[in-house]
Amino acid sequence: MDAYEKVPSAVIFEAIRREGEHELSRPFSALWWSGVAAGLAISTSVLCKGFLESILPHADWAAGVSNLGYTVGFLIVILARMQLFTENTITPILPLFLAPSRANFYQTARLWSIVLAANLVGCAAAAVVLVHGHILPEARFDGILTVSRHYAEATALEHFAWGIPAGFIIAALVWILPRMEGAGEVLIIVILTYVIGLGGMSHVVAGSTELFLLVVRGELGPVEAVLGGILPAFAGNVLGGTGIFTALTYAQLREEI
Repeated sequence: MDAYEKVPSAVIFEAIRREGEHELSRPFSALWWSGVAAGLAISTSVLCKGFLESILPHADWAAGVSNLGYTVGFLIVILARMQLFTENTITPILPLFLAPSRANFYQTARLWSIVLAANLVGCAAAAVVLVHGHILPEARFDGILTVSRHYAEATALEHFAWGIPAGFIIAALVWILPRMEGAGEVLIIVILTYVIGLGGMSHVVAGSTELFLLVVRGELGPVEAVLGGILPAFAGNVLGGTGIFTALTYAQLREEI
């Protein structure tokens, strides 16, 4: 571990910048299908949290256990190197900060649009299958609905505010991962995403699965889901990930690059 702790921050910056340039140059189909897969996979966070919710008693400590399930989807998505929107609040932004040209702005906007749309399509597909496919026992599905209804209770302003620390944490996770390998990589993903779940923070992609479930069941209107949950969480995640973490990271290294 000591060897990784001694890696200079400027080296980490360069590694993430190069990864960002690679992502910006990837073709539409690669980004799209990776994003759809990520949307489907991140839905397992909602499933696993709901499973635990369905078997745990109604006690103050129960959230400390059920949110371990929230980490599952992030483990799948990040370790499988799928395209998750909130990871892209830092990866392609570093090349943009370094060279804020019109071409880089366009490429970043293109990447964000494709990945976010693909993530949401994956989440919507997962919601349709869960509601109409009857692929889960009713008791476990009821736990998922409980989790989803709780998420939908938040106001648009709350989703925005709660999305800021979630975006900051995911950006920090992306920054930390190049220093880790093996079990250390798994552990840091579990710890940081567990904190997001335990803190009741709003994550635009994972939260979309919860909202889409209620939309498909007719408990929530699509406009309300988008305007009251998805867009505010999106704005909060971008502010926390790009506007705060990534901007501060770049500021501290600007003179060294």
